[in-house]
Amino acid sequence: MANLAEEQLIAQAKAGDRRAYERLLELSTRAASRLAFAMLLDRSEAEDALQDAALRAWKRLSNLRPGSPFQPWFVAIVANQCRDIRRGRWWKVVRVPEVTRTEAIDEADWLEGEDLRRAVNGLPFDQRAAILLHFHLDMPLDDVGIALGISTGGVKKRINRALKRLRPAMALSEVKVNG
Repeated sequence: MANLAEEQLIAQAKAGDRRAYERLLELSTRAASRLAFAMLLDRSEAEDALQDAALRAWKRLSNLRPGSPFQPWFVAIVANQCRDIRRGRWWKVVRVPEVTRTEAIDEADWLEGEDLRRAVNGLPFDQRAAILLHFHLDMPLDDVGIALGISTGGVKKRINRALKRLRPAMALSEVKVNG
């Protein structure tokens, strides 16, 4: 359940208050940007996904159920936007030069354990999203369930399946660290 202050911001945003919506985004942007970068492994694409998701969320704010927290709902939109971008990468040929970033993403933290990163990137979307939301963003299982539109039990099943697939990569990463 959303707290009272968040519920007020949501109500104001639904009534058309852009500042209230911007405040909701401010509270969720860090987690959403970390998820986008983890899923896309490209800073520029992650920023595009986040911006597109923010616009989609603004247009669909009426779909947020009363009493539901904003962040899991918004993170689900970001995850879906990332999936759409990954599906459509074939048409991207020209790269736009880097622009000034508003929030730095620590790539070094993510690039440690490259074998594991590749393995996570190779998971099916539903499992990858569950793993990244829970372990990378430290979201509680209940919030992951809200974000993915499934039960907490469903989240646990996806995470367990993903961990079984990741075990070989985790063992390889451990050998490199200990070796």
